[in-house]
Amino acid sequence: MRKLARFTLGAILLTSSGHAEIHPFPATFKTETLSTNGAQIYVRVGGSGPAVVMLHGYGETGDMWEPLATKLAKDHTVVVPDLRGMGLSGRPAGGYDKKTEAHDIERVLATLKIEHADLVTHDIGNMVGYALAAEYPDLITKFVIIDAPLPGVGPREQITRSHALWHFSFWGPDAERLVKGRERIYLDRFWNEFSDNPKMFDEASRQHYAELYARPGAMHAGFEQFKAFDQDATDNKAFLAKGKLAIPVLAVGGEKSFGPMMATVMRAAATNVTEAVVPHSGHWVMEENPTATIKLVADFLK
Repeated sequence: MRKLARFTLGAILLTSSGHAEIHPFPATFKTETLSTNGAQIYVRVGGSGPAVVMLHGYGETGDMWEPLATKLAKDHTVVVPDLRGMGLSGRPAGGYDKKTEAHDIERVLATLKIEHADLVTHDIGNMVGYALAAEYPDLITKFVIIDAPLPGVGPREQITRSHALWHFSFWGPDAERLVKGRERIYLDRFWNEFSDNPKMFDEASRQHYAELYARPGAMHAGFEQFKAFDQDATDNKAFLAKGKLAIPVLAVGGEKSFGPMMATVMRAAATNVTEAVVPHSGHWVMEENPTATIKLVADFLK
């Protein structure tokens, strides 16, 4: 386990205009790279009290959670990893099925000697989070899941008929050749099309994430996340066969994105689901309406 110097490009900070821009995590947060089951996982840890772990999605890194992490660190121990292959975590050759990535997070928590944690997730982080909660039911105490479906769970076929989700099948050597050197163009498509107002995903954030995703092997690892969806669906169906999650779940959708559909998805996977919608937001709830998102999460975790 080795300490890393603070990453100066930082994370996400609330601004008076109601959207988010790049800023570092508070200096009270420490950063480490932890060895898990075949991966090196970069993690930020700060605060004290009951633990909460936050998992990001595609097109971002753990940096997205900075405003919420700052808020919760007043009375929680906050753990914010970069998922396998993304951000400042290592990029192993395999292991991009979400069950394996859930094992990564369990090992991170075990290394930090955390026995119980609340869970807050977004996008692909939802899929890792669901596998984590299903595999380790005694570890996760509450689950906030934000704006992305789960492979193999609920009305999946209805959701994936959307032409906007063509990227689920966009991977492989030729996809990587098409995107190489054009990472910003590819990522702009996500930030523009999946937001209510693209201007709310600001230029500083776009530059920050585009630089991270342009690092050697980063786009390949990102595409591997999508390539694993069929295996994820198989794994999730096996989890469901053992029973639904019993922990309290807050299913959050952006008003102009999944909206109440998130609760529909999670009612297929959990018995105690509360529905919430972030107003004036598409998929990027922490950028488009961080104030409402933070309040929903913080109130649920009280």
